[in-house]
Amino acid sequence: MSVRRALLAAFALVSAFAAGASRAAPLEVVASFSILGDLVSEVGGERIAVTTLVGPDADAHNYQPRPSDARRLGAAKLVVANGLGFDSWVERLAKSAGYKGRLLVASTGIEPLANAETSGHAHEHAEPAVDPHAWQDVRNVVRYVGNIADALAEADPAGANAYRENAARYSAELATLDETIRHTFAAIPRERRKVVSSHDAFGYFGHAYDIRFLAAVGVSNQAEPSASGIAQLIRQLRREKVPVVFVESISDPRLVERIRKESGARPGGTLYSDALSGPNGPASTYIAMMRHNLRTLIAGFEGGDG
Repeated sequence: MSVRRALLAAFALVSAFAAGASRAAPLEVVASFSILGDLVSEVGGERIAVTTLVGPDADAHNYQPRPSDARRLGAAKLVVANGLGFDSWVERLAKSAGYKGRLLVASTGIEPLANAETSGHAHEHAEPAVDPHAWQDVRNVVRYVGNIADALAEADPAGANAYRENAARYSAELATLDETIRHTFAAIPRERRKVVSSHDAFGYFGHAYDIRFLAAVGVSNQAEPSASGIAQLIRQLRREKVPVVFVESISDPRLVERIRKESGARPGGTLYSDALSGPNGPASTYIAMMRHNLRTLIAGFEGGDG
């Protein structure tokens, strides 16, 4: 081989190695909380590295960012938030961290539900105007996924096809999940589909799947129900013969246990609303979370152990 050919071959090898190294470097993405982090991971696949600021079994409503969170945002190419007032601290954190990239609001395009009165009882803290828990309707998550795919494609054009293929695959899984939930609840008499949860996180779920949820506290999980409000809720549960009370994974169970005892309702197990479980738990992904909640609700309606 001539010297010239050897040099050309070496140059091609170095160029190929550099291109491969460039492709291997994952896109750094920050998501505000665990459910959103899972959705981003499903769409991004191996092309991205996701950092979740509020991890499993943690409450993002009133999260206080740490200095390390600002450093993570500083290194990110994309930041993903839920919006609808759920994680407004992310925008403030991005500004303080000097983040210059795109901040994607994953719920963009979703029609939010108004924040309804929670069983008519008063709260000491102001509640947001809309319910931020849009991911509790699986059809809304299909919109989340589309928004995430578009944002990743914009940040990493070379991976656009991969992101959109991942989004299409995952959206098909979500459509199957949505149909399963609807079909399963259809077998339960409508008058029995009444439950009490720790805070008002299941408005979208109830609206989508025709379940009536009554909550001890409001959508923010920071509200303090009044004594008269709790008494009113207990009277309502007795009057309507609500059969079951559920505890949420991120909530203090003592208030719900008091309501359960005084109303005569059965304990119905643990629901996951605002956070995934750890990797060894029953709700380690969004789809696993929704399936777990479905099984738990059905067991509660049927008088099982939850």
